[in-house]
Amino acid sequence: MELRVTAEQKRAIEEAAAIEGRSVTDFSASTLVERAQDVILRERQLRIDAQQFDAFAALLDRPARTAEGLRDLMARKSVFVG
Repeated sequence: MELRVTAEQKRAIEEAAAIEGRSVTDFSASTLVERAQDVILRERQLRIDAQQFDAFAALLDRPARTAEGLRDLMARKSVFVG
């Protein structure tokens, strides 16, 4: 992986790496991986407030009910199978 950075960005990265006693490569790679993991987690994590969660849990706790027409639909031959 190659990156193009400005002179100012390079100085900041080198200084931060030096402060932590790490190489620029080690510092940069670990920082990028940490940031990537944060982005992935944020994208995949479901966040709702307590009131929304309680409403969702109440829906899950309700007894199952028959969806009108679903039984007939499931009994039909699939259009995707020959």
